[in-house]
Amino acid sequence: MQTKKYTLLMTMFILFMGSAFAQKSTAVYDVYDTIVVTRKGMPQQNEFWNNTYNYPSKPRNMWEVGVSGGLFNVLGDVSTVTPTLGFSAHVRKSLGHLFSVRMQYLYGTAKGLNWKAAGNFANNEALSQYYSAPTSNGSTTIPGRAAEVVYYNYKNRTQDLSLQLLMAVNNINFYKQKSNWNVYIGGGFGATAYETKINARNESTGNTYSALYTDLYNNTDFKYKNRRDIIKKLKAGMDKTYEEAAENYGERKPKIGNQTLDFSATAIVGISYRLAKRINISLEDRQTFVKDDLLDGQQWQEHPYGDGVLTTGFDSYNYFSLGLNFNLGSKSVEPLWWLNPLDYVYSELNKPRHQQIPKPTYEDADGDGVIDQLDREPNTPSGVGVDTHGVTRDSDGDGVPDNLDKQLVTPTECQPVDADGVGKCPDPECCKNPPVVVSECPADYPSLTFKSKTTGIGADLKPLLLNVATKLKANPKCNITINGYPEASKAAQAVCQKRVDAVKVFLVEKEGISADRISTNCEIGGGDKDTIDIKSN
Repeated sequence: MQTKKYTLLMTMFILFMGSAFAQKSTAVYDVYDTIVVTRKGMPQQNEFWNNTYNYPSKPRNMWEVGVSGGLFNVLGDVSTVTPTLGFSAHVRKSLGHLFSVRMQYLYGTAKGLNWKAAGNFANNEALSQYYSAPTSNGSTTIPGRAAEVVYYNYKNRTQDLSLQLLMAVNNINFYKQKSNWNVYIGGGFGATAYETKINARNESTGNTYSALYTDLYNNTDFKYKNRRDIIKKLKAGMDKTYEEAAENYGERKPKIGNQTLDFSATAIVGISYRLAKRINISLEDRQTFVKDDLLDGQQWQEHPYGDGVLTTGFDSYNYFSLGLNFNLGSKSVEPLWWLNPLDYVYSELNKPRHQQIPKPTYEDADGDGVIDQLDREPNTPSGVGVDTHGVTRDSDGDGVPDNLDKQLVTPTECQPVDADGVGKCPDPECCKNPPVVVSECPADYPSLTFKSKTTGIGADLKPLLLNVATKLKANPKCNITINGYPEASKAAQAVCQKRVDAVKVFLVEKEGISADRISTNCEIGGGDKDTIDIKSN
């Protein structure tokens, strides 16, 4: 229950700190910034700039230093009553965007108290010198005294120094430039020094707790139940001193003063939240494993036949902490585990600065002046005139291209023509005195209205132009003028000219009307600027 309360308090503190800092780091490092390139990395950076190597040099990045405080407890044979506080300090340096190394110092104290009584503690000399335990031969460890029970307890003081390898889990992001959260996992090795003591008797009176232990054990209201009440009575009846050194390995393990020294291995999982470019907070859980069964001062398992047997597992300790971390360094980017390594790749794709993009080339295979991408007739013979689409020109619209047309301008009345483009005109001898035919050219040609600034022939204008073409074909001697009425500006006049030319091109190329029957004119202020009128000549 206490652990849950501490966890809730830590979570609330993180949320408070996150809202207290409005400044967030949104800047990313520029791969072309020479300030963050180390002297050692300059050769690689020069190769990158000269496009002889694909990867830029790793930038100079900050060191992280941090402190943390949290809950420290030992996991062993004796139950933890309430996790106590621990403290740590560290320095961390990135190896790349994923991995970093950290040197961490940890100091913590832990307390434990079993709520169930134990009777087989004969091999635990720290207790058997004060309390009488049964032995395997039927006697007791203290002659003349009946067997007693004890409640195992301890106070542990631990220090360790470890070197850890951490890996960022979430900084490679394909859909976001960077995140203010960083999740990491890791592990490491180090050295652990610990000292464990037990509360075997009242320090002021020198008396043991035999009466208290016996009363609790023999009271049927407390035996094997009411854990909370038993712990409460034990705490009330015992003093706060831990005066007796707990069982330890003696000379079998190295010592630093009164502390036993062991090698240890650590597993870590944590999450950090960026408050600003140089500060972040972290919530971390660290489990440390030691090849030692006496962190809690107890290595004997209860056994029904007296002496007890060694427990099979080793003790470990846990440190659940809230940390405050600072990034140190000038002319450096943030620690790389905060940066997305894909940022440069995506920025280069979006706005290339490093890629060597060749200048575009426009080929014209047939040499007609129209590039291949736009040429509708890619194999036009050399020297033959073409229109804007690269198609061989047919000036009189008789279906025979100019380069093969032996009658370059065939009147409409002489069409259709033969394969050489020569028309079949009436015999002049029979037409010396042709009858006078009085015909009037149509005057009711439609007006064309263009949408603002458009110059193309839209679907709404094509039926009107088909009507014009029908009338011109029915009256081959009639000519027309296409009139536009632009404003005085050059831009307006250019739009007008494109419109009248588009109408003419449509009638000539789509409907086969001879170009010499159509003239164009743009008259400033003669009418509506978006209207094109067609009039008979």
